[in-house]
Amino acid sequence: MNYNNKKFIDDDEPFFDFDSFKKMVINDYKLARISRETSILGRKEVLNGRAKFGIFGDGKEIPQLAMAKVFKNGDYRSGYYRDQTFMMAIGVLTVKSFFSQLYAHSDLEAEPVSSGRMMTSHFGTRFLNKDGNWKNLIQQKNSSADISSTAAQMPRLLGLAQASKIYKELKNLKETHKMFSHNGNEVAFGTIGNASISEGLFWETLNAASVLQIPIILSIWDDEYGISVPNKYQFSKQNISDLLYGFHRSKKEKGIEIIRVHGYNYIDLKKTYFKADKIARKEHVPVIIHVTNLTQPQGHSTSSSHERYKSKERLEWEMNNDGIKKFRDWILNFRFEINQKDYCKIANVGFLDQIDIEAKEYVKNEKEKAWKAFQKPIYKIKDEVLSILYQIQNNNAEEKWIKKYVKKYIKELHNSIKNYPTKKSVFRIARKVLYLLSAGKSDPKDCLIEWVRKKYHEEQENYSSHLYSISEKASARITEVFPVYNDDYKVDGRIVLRENFDKLLELHPDLLIFGEDVGKIGDVNQGLEGLQKKYGKIRVFDTGIRESTILGQGIGLAMRGLRPIVEIQYIDYILYALQIMSDDLACLQYRTKGGQKAPVIIRTRGHRLEGIWHSGSPMGGIINYLRGVLVLVPRNMVKAAGFYNTLLYGDDPALVVECLNGYRIKEKLPKNLGLFRTPIGIVERTRTGEDITMITYGSTWRIVSEAAEELSKINIDSEIIDIQSLLPFDLQQDIVKSLQKTNRLLIIDEDVPGGASAYILQKILEEQNGYYYLDSPPVTITAKEHRPPYGSDGDYFSKPSVENIVEKVLTIMNDS
Repeated sequence: MNYNNKKFIDDDEPFFDFDSFKKMVINDYKLARISRETSILGRKEVLNGRAKFGIFGDGKEIPQLAMAKVFKNGDYRSGYYRDQTFMMAIGVLTVKSFFSQLYAHSDLEAEPVSSGRMMTSHFGTRFLNKDGNWKNLIQQKNSSADISSTAAQMPRLLGLAQASKIYKELKNLKETHKMFSHNGNEVAFGTIGNASISEGLFWETLNAASVLQIPIILSIWDDEYGISVPNKYQFSKQNISDLLYGFHRSKKEKGIEIIRVHGYNYIDLKKTYFKADKIARKEHVPVIIHVTNLTQPQGHSTSSSHERYKSKERLEWEMNNDGIKKFRDWILNFRFEINQKDYCKIANVGFLDQIDIEAKEYVKNEKEKAWKAFQKPIYKIKDEVLSILYQIQNNNAEEKWIKKYVKKYIKELHNSIKNYPTKKSVFRIARKVLYLLSAGKSDPKDCLIEWVRKKYHEEQENYSSHLYSISEKASARITEVFPVYNDDYKVDGRIVLRENFDKLLELHPDLLIFGEDVGKIGDVNQGLEGLQKKYGKIRVFDTGIRESTILGQGIGLAMRGLRPIVEIQYIDYILYALQIMSDDLACLQYRTKGGQKAPVIIRTRGHRLEGIWHSGSPMGGIINYLRGVLVLVPRNMVKAAGFYNTLLYGDDPALVVECLNGYRIKEKLPKNLGLFRTPIGIVERTRTGEDITMITYGSTWRIVSEAAEELSKINIDSEIIDIQSLLPFDLQQDIVKSLQKTNRLLIIDEDVPGGASAYILQKILEEQNGYYYLDSPPVTITAKEHRPPYGSDGDYFSKPSVENIVEKVLTIMNDS
C-alpha cells in the first residue's frame, strides 16, 4: 500500500500530514485493542461469577472507529448493544464505567448510564441535570438509552432525525430552543445487527425515513448470524444491500442512499462515513451503510457458545478475517513514499505488540478499580450488620439457641460476601436474625430493626426511583385551573377539542400534532379541523399507517426538546405500538435513573362504539404494560382538553383516551382555552350520596350517572366518583373518604373481568385500606370476556348497562 500524496482518504476530508495521519491510526489501533480486551475480560468476569450476563462489541471495532470520526456535538445515536467501541471513541464511555455496568453498580457516579439498572453494553448519555431539567445538548455528543428488544431502537431514530428537519424549517425556535439544535445541522446515527432487519420495525422505519427525507446514517453490522441462525434464513436475498435496493434513491425519485463496505477496510470505512455524513448532514437524505465481513470472536453472548452452531470452516474464516487482525496487517504493510527511494511506515511489529500488552494491562487495572468500587458499599453495610450481630451474640439476655443461630448467620455472611458480594446477602442475613428476635426487647434488636428499616429504604431508592418525572414540571405537581364559561351556550365536544388545540398551537410554538388523517382533514372526528391550514404542514401533519413509528417519531422529537402530540387513531391500534410504548417510552426515565425523558403525549380514542374493533377498553393490559406513562381517561372533551393543557406544562409522557362517542355530545365551551387544567391523579366526585359509592371513568360515567338517577327514584342515594386518571391513581385517597360515609363499593368498568377493575380494587382495598369501612363485599361490573359484537343489541348484552347497575345496587343494598 503505497501513498505518494498527503491526502490519505479523499478531497472531502480534513487535510492530514503524515504525522497527523500516523497519530490517528495508532490511537485508533490502541482504542480497538482496549475495546477488544474489554470484551474478552468482560466475558471472563461473567464466567467466573462476578457478573450475571455479558454481551459485547467484539468484531465491530474498526467500523465504529470510522463512524465516530463524523459524529459531532449535538448528534444523536440510537443503537444496540454492540457499540462499545463507538461509545469509547466519542468519549462518553470508559473501561471502568463499562465494568461498573457489568457488575450492576448502583452508584450513578460509577455507572452514569443507568446506575446499574440496564444490563451490560446498553449505552446512553445523560440528557438531564440532577433536577430533571435539560442540559445543553448541542454542546455534547448524545446517545438515546439502549433497549434490548430487537430493532426497537429504530422507531425513535425517526424522531431524532426529523427534529433536525423541523428545527431547520421552524426559524422561530432558533433562540428558544438553542440548547437542542444548531439550525437543524444534527444527524441521527442508528445501528442494527444484520438479523434484526428481519423485524417489521426496521422496514417500517426505513419506509418512513425514505418518505420524510431526514438526516439519518444507519449502520448495519453484518456478521452473517442472528445468534445461531445464519442470514440465509433471515431474508430472501443473499446480500442485504440487494434486499434494500428498492429504497435506493434515483435522479427521478427520492429515497435512501445505500453504501456497502467491508468492515475490516480502515481507509474505505473512513471514506464511506465521510461520504455518508456529507449526504445526510447537507442534503437531509437518509443513508444506510451495510458493513459486511464482520465477525463475532466470542459468539453472541455469555448465554451460548458459537462453536455449537458455526462450522469449523466458518470459525477459521472468522479468526483469519478478524477486523483488528486485518487492521494490524494493514498498518504493518503501509508505506508512504517520500520519494522514489525513501518511505515512511506507521509502526512495526514490536511497537504494536507493546500496544497490545499495554491495552491488556490497562483494561485489567480498570476492571479491578471498578470491582473494588462495586465492593466498597457492600462491605460497608456488611461491617455495619456484623457489628450489630456481634452485639446480639454477646448480649447476656439472649437465649442460647438464638446465639447459636446468630453465630451461624455471622459465618454464613462472611462466606457469602467472600464468594460473591451482594447487598442481597447482607439484607437476607439481617432479616433472618430479626425473625429470631421476634419476641422480647433489647437494644441490639432495636438497633438492627432501625438499620434494616433505614438502609432498605435507601437501597430501594437505588433500584426503584425515577419511574416518573421528579422535576418541578412533574405533571402531578401541576395544580388544577377550572374552566371559565361566559354562558350556557353548548357546542359539540369536537369543537371544544378543536378550539383548545388551536389555542395550544398558538401558546406553544414547539407543539407538533401528527398521525393518520390528522393533517388535511383534521383527524377522523375533526378535532383538528382547519389547523393544518392555519399552522402549516410542519406542525400539523399526516403520516402513513404505521403506529409503531408514529410513536417512535414522538419519542425522538420529545427527546430533542419538541412537544409532540401523536395520534393513534383508535385504542385497539395501540397494540401495534404497545411494545415501543412499554420497552422504550414507559421505562425511559427509570432505566436511565432520571438521565433522559421523552414527554410525548399519545392521543387516542375508545369506549362504547358498537363493534368488535375500536370499541373496547383494554385498560387492564395498558396500565400494566405502561407503568411510567400517565394513563388518562377523561369522561368528556372539556376534561380531555384540560389534560392536554396540563401535560404541555409538564414533562411526563402520557396516553389520553378520548371517549369515541363524545365528539358530538354537547358541552359548554370554556373561554380560557389552553389555560384551564384537569388535575392528574385526582378523582372527581360528580354526584354526592350516602348509600353507595360507584367508581367509574370514561364513557361509562354517563351510564352510571343515568343509573344513579333511576336509583334515586327508589330512594337510593348514590355517590359517583370519576377516576379521571388510572396512572397515577387517586393520589389524595378521596375514594376511601367516600367509603367511610357510604360503606358500600361498586366499580363499573367496560374492560374485561379482572382487568382495570381488579387494579382499582387493589388500589382501594390494599393501598387505601378501604376494606376497613365496608359493610358488604366490594362488587365489580365489567364487560363480558369477549369483544362487543356489532350493533346496539350487541353492546347492550356485552357491556355494563343502566339496568345491570341498578339491579346490582339493589342486590348490594338488600344483602347488607
